[in-house]
Amino acid sequence: MKSEIKTALILGIVIAVGVGILGVVFASLDETKSTSTLTEIDALLKIDKSRFKVAPDLVGIAHYLNTTPEELTEEIKDKVVLYDIWTYSCINCVRTLPYITAWNDKYADQGLLIVGIHSPEFEFEKDPKNVEMAIGKYGIKYPVVLDNDMKTWKAFENNYWPRKYIADHEGYIRYDHIGEGDYQKTEKIIQQLLEERSTSLGIEMTSNAPFVDIEEFEHSMFRTPELYFGYKFAQNRNQLGSEEGFQPGKTISYSEPDNIDLHKFYLTGHWKNHEDSMELISETGTIKMLYNAKEVNIVTENDAKLEIFLDGEPIPTEYAGKDITSINTLQVTEAGLYNIINSESSASHVMEINVTGEGFQIFTFTFG
Repeated sequence: MKSEIKTALILGIVIAVGVGILGVVFASLDETKSTSTLTEIDALLKIDKSRFKVAPDLVGIAHYLNTTPEELTEEIKDKVVLYDIWTYSCINCVRTLPYITAWNDKYADQGLLIVGIHSPEFEFEKDPKNVEMAIGKYGIKYPVVLDNDMKTWKAFENNYWPRKYIADHEGYIRYDHIGEGDYQKTEKIIQQLLEERSTSLGIEMTSNAPFVDIEEFEHSMFRTPELYFGYKFAQNRNQLGSEEGFQPGKTISYSEPDNIDLHKFYLTGHWKNHEDSMELISETGTIKMLYNAKEVNIVTENDAKLEIFLDGEPIPTEYAGKDITSINTLQVTEAGLYNIINSESSASHVMEINVTGEGFQIFTFTFG
């Protein structure tokens, strides 16, 4: 046999063997891939969801923003749903919003639906115009429902602001978090439930990018607790230092205090005692307190001019909050939350606020 023929035969045999080997390898890979997919589905089917609660229906909703009742009902189907119970004058709620809006931008196309359940603490938070203004301010594009009668709040058996529940695509609540923090853990749960959803529904899912990276607010270890100005909200809290005290429904002339204690507030001028606030009846009045914190926020309603002093001097620039407009002045024009003190470190200071504006209402101080 000629050498050329022998070479051709050998080459043919090598090629045939190679093709056969490749066929076996690819078949093996297909089988492995198929087995892997079946294993994922089997694992998914074996999750015992009997221990999880089903997310309740949204009930007693007064208004829908960024959606309609019909649209929201359709949107929820087969989605991983993050229910965020919040209210727009709550500083703890506000601090979580950059993360929630970022998750909406990142995961909405992958099957995540965020629903903001706005459950108000104060009467002015029930006004749809006020809430609409707030969602515009914070860049909220996902659906927000106004739970003005707290019926959905009660359906979730909730007692806190803020609170996040995450339900899987079958409606089972798989995660529950109270307050701020644990953002990476929350996002990891979102990713896991989206993976479950894609496997169950046979949907292609893009790989997860790194976690949302936003600097988290660091609370002072020792800080003044929230101070409530409404007699109902302040029950069982010894926070009003003025000797006249709370007198429900009455207008009281509060006098200048002799001493100021830490974590208490003191009034001068004529103030009416409401369930949830104090209302200035005279043209001017003052609020004094000795606090410890690095951040101070105030929740107010009705137009007024507030001049703020620290330790007897106009508030220094390095302490001025983001809502201080000029030197030491805060101009209140909208009902809601205002930041008046924002410093690098926690310290104790005597703060005095001179208020000009009959009808001004103050609800609470919060500290960070």
